Amino acid sequence: MAVPKKVGFQLKLRQSKLIYKAFKAIKDSPDWENLSDARKRVVDLKLKEAVLFGVSLEDTSRERFNEIEQELEKLAQNFEENILDATKNFEKVITDKREIEGLPVTTLSITAKTATDKGYENATAEDGPWIITLDGPIYRSMLQHACNRSLREEIFRAYVTRASDGPLNNTPIIERVLELRLEKAKLLGLKNYAEVSLEMKMATVDKAKDLIYKLHEASWGSAIQDLEELRDYAREKGAQEANDLNQWDINFWSERLRESRYDFDEEELRHYFPLPKVMEGLFNLTKKLFGVDIEPANGTAPVWNKDVSFYQVKDSSNAPIAYFYFDPYSRPSEKRGGAWADLVVGRSSVEAVFHEFGHALQLLLTKQDEGLVSGNQGIEWDAVEIPSLFMENWWKPYWASPSIMKVEKPLPENTCLRILRARTFRAGTLLLRQLRYASVDLELHSTYVPGGLESIYDVDQEIGKRTHPIPLLPEDRFLCSFSHIFADKYAAGYYSYQWAEVLSADAFSAFEEAGLDNDQSLREMGSKFRETILALGGGKAPNEVFLEFRGREPTPDAFLRYNGLLPTIAAT
Repeated sequence: MAVPKKVGFQLKLRQSKLIYKAFKAIKDSPDWENLSDARKRVVDLKLKEAVLFGVSLEDTSRERFNEIEQELEKLAQNFEENILDATKNFEKVITDKREIEGLPVTTLSITAKTATDKGYENATAEDGPWIITLDGPIYRSMLQHACNRSLREEIFRAYVTRASDGPLNNTPIIERVLELRLEKAKLLGLKNYAEVSLEMKMATVDKAKDLIYKLHEASWGSAIQDLEELRDYAREKGAQEANDLNQWDINFWSERLRESRYDFDEEELRHYFPLPKVMEGLFNLTKKLFGVDIEPANGTAPVWNKDVSFYQVKDSSNAPIAYFYFDPYSRPSEKRGGAWADLVVGRSSVEAVFHEFGHALQLLLTKQDEGLVSGNQGIEWDAVEIPSLFMENWWKPYWASPSIMKVEKPLPENTCLRILRARTFRAGTLLLRQLRYASVDLELHSTYVPGGLESIYDVDQEIGKRTHPIPLLPEDRFLCSFSHIFADKYAAGYYSYQWAEVLSADAFSAFEEAGLDNDQSLREMGSKFRETILALGGGKAPNEVFLEFRGREPTPDAFLRYNGLLPTIAAT
């Protein structure tokens, strides 16, 4: 099998005594203090990584460690396969058009196409039949748009109980995974798996839990208010369920309320943001903040598609310091989906361009000569998104400021206000949902005892009471499809989403404090950001880098304020 061979090779490499002793010799040598900070950081990271992969274990302990790694890899694969099979096994055929009232044309087209693929030769979006599945886009559309409440309930219950019974039941897999991870931690001399995970992250277990607590305290009251607004709106519309809203009603009524308050025609917005003007504005912003010019360099390097552009980055002396490709359009047949960056590659979503360009800036403007900590290499996982999320924060001033946008016709003020308000719509509720995931992840990997009196679902239900104004269903088995922590690399790390958002918002608030309309102050703050967050990469611990930039420890205040969960700072 490929999996055992892959894991075996990785373990052999990471447990290499020869490599470990070589790095240890560097650390123990008389020349250690003469090494640069970046080289010390490379050595320390490699030593820590090797220890966490069992290099210090001997004989039966190492053998058992490797057995655990092999079994965990197989369990992760089985976990994911069970979810895929359980999702695929659910189908609901609908022939009565009244049952799918409210669904958008796109959803009707997809579900009719599914019916065609399943043998219903005459299926159409207009007349059906339609086959409803639990695929993410269909599930979300059903919960948001289907007027049929009983159908929403059926789909919701099916979704939150996927892979939780019969031969596809992931419950025993979860129990075994948690048992093995705890055993692995103890082999390494640590108390629990959360300590293993956070050894290679910026936060500690206590700091991650403290952040979750602070965000929870700030968002609970807002979430309660969100729920009351939904109830009031449902009553206003004469909905029978208004006084008894349940989990399958929330997204539906939230979407109706959002449409009534904030809806705007996204197609109408497109002519305000043609891609060339967006890029011009982004490069203008980059010059203002970081003192570099970005210019087309087409023709100096080969491209793989006519839509791909090649750019050069020049410093203040007009000397080229870096180059990058920009490939902005989706090509499903030949290009990985979504928005991503190795140098910089984006999709048509404008905000995504800002996000990926943040990653690119860290690669383009690095001043580290050690490849293992250059750019975004060697940066702890919970800190690697700081530059990208930081650049997203500039999207708002970008489209709200004609001087940055470089367009003749700025967005109408009323449209700006609707977009701004929509960005914080139900922010408390949405944050609490993420905190549920982060909390249950940390609890299961820090305090939960596999095989004890408390089940994994008891833990989730208890956390659900604190994060969901409407209680979770007793039969909720979301954990059985929580791939991030049981089939991916986010175990004891799901909090990283909020951690990085808090730090990026705090970093952006430094520019606000300097004055977004003060070019000189922006240049000074931009230079500081460039010389720390962007230039140092993984050559220094991220908490030290952030402290060097901000002059203090991070706080969640700016993040909460941007999400409408703290009062806006009065203008001075």
